[in-house]
Parts: sequence; structure tokens; C-alpha cells
Amino acid sequence: MKALNDLEKIRKDDNEAWFHPWESMSGAGAANRTVISGAEGIYIFDENGRRLIDGPGGMWCMQLGYGRQEMADAISQQVMQLPYMNPFSLTSEPSARLAATLAELAPGDLNHVFLTTGGSTAVDTALRFVHFYNNIKGRQSKKHIISRANAYHGSTYLCSLVTSKDRDKNWFDIGSPTVHFLPSVNPSLCPAEMSPQSFAAEKARDLEAKILELGAENVGAFIAEPIQASGGVIVPPDGYLRKCWEICRKYDVLYISDEVVTGFGRLGHWFASKDVFDIEPDIITCAKGLTSGYLPLGACLISDRVFSEVSGERARGATFGHGFTYSGHPVCSVAALKTIEIIEREKILEHVREVGPYFQSRLQELRDIPIVSDVRGMGLVGCVECTVKELAQDSLEFDSNLGARIDQHCHELGLLLRPIVNQCVFSPPLVITKSEIDQMVHAMREGIVRTMRDIEVELGITIA
Repeated sequence: MKALNDLEKIRKDDNEAWFHPWESMSGAGAANRTVISGAEGIYIFDENGRRLIDGPGGMWCMQLGYGRQEMADAISQQVMQLPYMNPFSLTSEPSARLAATLAELAPGDLNHVFLTTGGSTAVDTALRFVHFYNNIKGRQSKKHIISRANAYHGSTYLCSLVTSKDRDKNWFDIGSPTVHFLPSVNPSLCPAEMSPQSFAAEKARDLEAKILELGAENVGAFIAEPIQASGGVIVPPDGYLRKCWEICRKYDVLYISDEVVTGFGRLGHWFASKDVFDIEPDIITCAKGLTSGYLPLGACLISDRVFSEVSGERARGATFGHGFTYSGHPVCSVAALKTIEIIEREKILEHVREVGPYFQSRLQELRDIPIVSDVRGMGLVGCVECTVKELAQDSLEFDSNLGARIDQHCHELGLLLRPIVNQCVFSPPLVITKSEIDQMVHAMREGIVRTMRDIEVELGITIA
């Protein structure tokens, strides 16, 4: 992959014109981001043509890897045949076929599929449906939503209300008296004297206690990621989600499973809710891996049980007045159908179930590095958290710098990271091999060790 010829102009346009997501305003106009010039397989190429393993898999989404010719062919063919149709009054074969396919792949009776533009709009749809559902049923007070610490559910206003990333200061005017957060379920917080089973039960009791505090007649839904991805790849204790699902059933609270990250093979199954965590949610949201990142698309899946209560003779003449210009976009729908076809044909779910344990065991080997404070994950998603215990106080600025240093060293070693403060998260393309996992972990180890040595020299300390 050749280096870019007009790099200076690209970087100038980027710095001066493109207002990026999650832009650091103090550095706006001088970020000098890495410019990606191309990609192939599990690799991306930077502005100098340097090949890097894509550790975060784009943003948790590049299931199939880059440069799939049949993806390009399917997308281009659909562009020429039908590039767009009005989803408010019309339909198309790809959109209808995708909805039926998702209903077939989903657990339980999740047979009603609202197609959206991405993960945020899928979650936004789910939350609006909760409001709609309870209004139709004449339960206007049943609108409170319960979420969790470390949750990330998207960037629309509604999604932001149910998001809680504990170390990020939020400068927006958000907050709602009808949204509530439960304490963290991170197993690393389990007291030494408490068993994991008891910790799971205690965390589930947090949900029941909150429902009882608010009054079940006022609680509309509980929303939870099977694994909290952007919150630091927090894997809940065994049995926790099942207990929460049972509590929701007990108190007539809708259970929303946010599978934007965990859906479409990340944990070795189409959806993680039933096959991994033994729950059948009322609503599932998904996106990202649905099209393997080739085009933007999301979906909100709603159960027959819930849908039937506000449709037909029970609808009270209501219209679900919600939608997007690009809902069910035919080209994006074809990208999703082709992604699903390739995953099935190449047995990628089975591949993830085979290499996932190897990936997790290799990551765990990094625990012997003194600044590695925790390693966690499941399937092909993982997190390596680093901390300098020798420092007297917790510092967000220092930890952010720590993650950035590791990222820079790893870049030089041929590995792209996505540091979330001091947490290095991984969600590589699902087609990654064991030998490529070895390369990734080797670069990660060397990058962390180099960072640790830098800090020792700069601060005049010995890290043990």
C-alpha cells in the first residue's frame, strides 16, 4: 500500500474542517490524526504505508475484515438496481428480506424488526418504543428507565440519558429524573470474602431494590449491554443477567438487551443474549457487525409478546410516529445480507468459538507486566487495563496520557489500539488467526513494557 502523496493537504483539511466525534476541544485544529490510506484483511495502512493490525476492528464492527470483493460487488449492484426507496410508504426486497432474516436469527419471539441507521438510533428507537408502549396501555407513569454504571448506549439525546461512563465529565445538559443508574457490576470489585455467585446475586438485588424504590408501576425498562464494551469490556458475573431478566419478568419491566457490540459473532453467536447469557429479552438492539462496518445500519428487534399488546385491536388507532429517512436503506440492507451469508458460509461463528479462548488466554499472559492491573474479556473482545500503583493519587490526565503512550508505542510496532483512558480495548476482525493473535499480543506486550520504562525514567521511580 503506497504512502499518500497529498498528506499535508489532507491533514490541513482534517484539522481545520472536520469536527470529529469526541473531539478534544483544547486540541481542536491541531490533532494531527493518523491518516488511514487503505486496508486489507485484518490490517490497515497508515499515511506512510505502514501496515497495522486493526486491534479494535474499526469500532467493534469489522467482523469480516477489509477488502471483501463480494461485499463491494453486492453493494455496487444494488446501487445500480435501487439505491434508495421511501421507507415510510414503500418497501424493497433487500429490506424485507433482511427483517425476516434477523427475526429468524434472533432468540425467542423477537419477530418485529425496525431498521435504523446505526446503534444510537436503534437504542433511541427502543427507548421511544417503551414510552409508546406504556402510553398505549394507559400507563403514563411507567416511563422510568434503569441503566448501569459504565454503560454506553449511544449519542442521541435519549441514548446519552442512559449512558454512564464514570470517568468522563459530561459537558452537555443531560440528566433526567426518570433515568437511574445501578452500581458497577465489574467482578474486580467483588470483595475478597464474597463468592462470585454471591456478588452476582447482590448486583441483581440492586436492580430489584431500585424497582421497588421507584414502584414497579413506574418502571418501564431495564437496559443492559451483555458485555459493557466502551465502559471497559466489563463482563458481568455468571448468572447476573439471567437474574436481572427474571426480576424484570417478575415486575413487568421490559428488558432491553443492547447487542450493538456483542451481536453478529463477537462472542461466537449471532446474538449473545440467549446463547451466552440465557436470556430472551423483550427488545434487542444491534448494529456495527450487522454490515461488518461496510455501511451504516442498525436494527431494533421487538418481541411478539410486547408487539401484540399495542397492535391490531389493542392499538387504539395509534401510529408509531418514529422513523428515519434512511430506515431500511436497500443498499445497507444488501450489505447486511451479504455479511450474514459470508459468516454462515465461512463458519465464522465456529471460528470465533475456537480462537476466542486462545485470544483470552494470550491476553491473560500480559498480567505479569507490573503496570497491567486487569485483563478481561470474552470471545473476541478484550481489555488490558494499565495503572501505575506507585503514584500517590488517581489522575485522569495521567491515565489518559498512559493510554496514549501505549498506543503510540504499539503503532510503531505494527498494532493499532483504541485506548479508553488507561484501558486498551480489543475487538479484532473475527477472521483473525491464532498466529495473528500472537503477533498482536507480542506487540501489545512490547508497547506496554516500553511505556513502563519511559515512565520509570521520567519520574525517577522503579515500578515493581
